Amino acid sequence: MEYVYAALILNETDEEINEENITGVLEAAGVDVEESRVKALVAALEDVDIDEAVAEAAAVPAAAGAAGAGAAADDDGEEVEETSDVPDTTDDDDDDDDEASGEGLGQLFG
Repeated sequence: MEYVYAALILNETDEEINEENITGVLEAAGVDVEESRVKALVAALEDVDIDEAVAEAAAVPAAAGAAGAGAAADDDGEEVEETSDVPDTTDDDDDDDDEASGEGLGQLFG
């Protein structure tokens, strides 16, 4: 996770996200840097707009709250259940969640 945080720090300070800069941030924080993880992160973030990704991630909890607001009444006074594009994340089986969380950047950084 500290590798991603280093990239976020560099993005926030308008520094270029490259291997040298990420390594510098991590070393300054006292992290034992793994070169392969740094290279993988730089490659994964090459075409990513970090500001946009952070804004989208921040909007997800708000969208989930709006979708969970309940049912709405239609013109006849009958209740109509609202649907949402937000997937249902209430899963009772935590073992499956651990396996699914290995996708994307999380898989690169354990």
